Amino acid sequence: MKLSVIKAWIGTSTLSKEVEAMPETTSLPMESVWVLCRNCKSSFPPSLADSLTLVAPSSVFEGDSIVLKCQGVENWKIQKMTYHKDNKELSVFKKVSDFLIQSAVLSDSGNYFCSTKGNVFFWDKRSNIVKIKVQELFQHPVLTASSFQPIEGGPVSLKCETQLSPQRLDVQLQFCFFRENQVLGSRWSSSPELQIPAMWSEDTGSYWCEAETVTHRIRKQSLQSQIHVQRIPISNVSLETRAPGGQVTEGQKLILLCSVTAGTGNVTFSWYREATGTSLGMKTQHSLSAELEIPAVKESDAGKYYCRADNGHESIQSKVVNIPVRIPVSRPVLTLRSPGAQTAVGDLLELHCEALRGSPPILYRFYQKDVTLGNSSAPSGGGASFNLSLTAEHSGNYSCEADNGLGAQHSEAVPVSISGPDGHRRDLMTAGVLWGLFGVLVFIGVALLLYSLFHKISGESSATNEPRGDCRLNPQEFTYSSPIPKMEELQPVYVNVGSVDVDVVYSQVWSIQQPESSANIRTLLENKDSQVIYSSVKKS
Repeated sequence: MKLSVIKAWIGTSTLSKEVEAMPETTSLPMESVWVLCRNCKSSFPPSLADSLTLVAPSSVFEGDSIVLKCQGVENWKIQKMTYHKDNKELSVFKKVSDFLIQSAVLSDSGNYFCSTKGNVFFWDKRSNIVKIKVQELFQHPVLTASSFQPIEGGPVSLKCETQLSPQRLDVQLQFCFFRENQVLGSRWSSSPELQIPAMWSEDTGSYWCEAETVTHRIRKQSLQSQIHVQRIPISNVSLETRAPGGQVTEGQKLILLCSVTAGTGNVTFSWYREATGTSLGMKTQHSLSAELEIPAVKESDAGKYYCRADNGHESIQSKVVNIPVRIPVSRPVLTLRSPGAQTAVGDLLELHCEALRGSPPILYRFYQKDVTLGNSSAPSGGGASFNLSLTAEHSGNYSCEADNGLGAQHSEAVPVSISGPDGHRRDLMTAGVLWGLFGVLVFIGVALLLYSLFHKISGESSATNEPRGDCRLNPQEFTYSSPIPKMEELQPVYVNVGSVDVDVVYSQVWSIQQPESSANIRTLLENKDSQVIYSSVKKS
């Protein structure tokens, strides 16, 4: 301030001699003026005071930071600095300071100014008024749904709709969906849509969504909307079997599948065996089907089964399903059957193969070593046979195999030794000789029996007539009209014995050589060592 102005305002009485000696064009700082005017009773006119200026951003959106600067005063001149909004104090500082709004919201809109309270040497000051309007960055979201009354079990699509300010289209937002204070999905997502695959009756309730900037500065929530899920009763319950290969086999896994064509909510499935009526198992789940597994089926598991399904409206039963259990074949036993004790060339050998267990039909295969001889089928189970006309090449090990489509089983090997043709012929000859000897012995036995019988009859007849004597010939019964000629050979002599009245005549026959004289004939006839032959001759 120029010295001439100071002199005109406060006069010269309070000025020191040094100041008065200064040219009137000399400019003095305000501090010097305060020193010169420390005994003044008046104040500086407003035109002489330093002015305050409030500096603020011209455009503000939600989430932006706002810095208010109060300029035009120095720290040593004030006791405090105050920032105001709509004539209300916001913040008070003891020195020159900026006022910061970290993240602006719509409610931060208003009229702002600042003021300072001067110390003993300065006047109080007030800045200009600045009007700040915070603009909406994006609109409040609105929750929409593909259906607010979905059918239970059906899908629902939720969407959180909002719109960014045209001046801030580059801002990125993220979204989150809620049901009854529970977060749905994977919490925050950049997608404004959420797909719910299936809605159930317990999903009925209030739904809303939230949208926020990725910087987490601004978050807005939609209004709540009610979603009511509609339940449908179950219908068309059916029972199916699932087994490896399409058939239920002993020892393998069996799955009983109980399913419904319609129905919503928690469905309780249960399985039963008709013969006993007891429950085999029970499952409750959000599904139109459920499975019951039997890890290893037994032969006793064959029978009739059914299942039931219930979702709280009514329990529905399926049709009864008959489940047969097929039994794999056991290890077969091979039996060989031949005409004799030993097998020989030309014999007909029967190979009989039988598995004691196994569901029919069963196919049997017959082998000599590893060569297939043939096969035979048993449609109703049991065993089967194969006939083989033996040759010398058929010696070796035989086996069989049983197969009913559930796995083949092989028997143990059975050795066969075959005799050659010469040995067979010798066996036949030996058998013929033995049979011939047996026939001769039978014939001789019959002849002896007949002889004994006839001899007995003959003895009885001699006892009733005159006795035969001691088988000696009576020399007087023989007369010779002429001398006996000489003979070189034996000559038979016949003598009739016994009465002529009986049916049987015995004759005694001697066979002698011609003696040299008639005297020796008597001696020869009386010789007991002569041979006697009896024969019976029936009288005519």
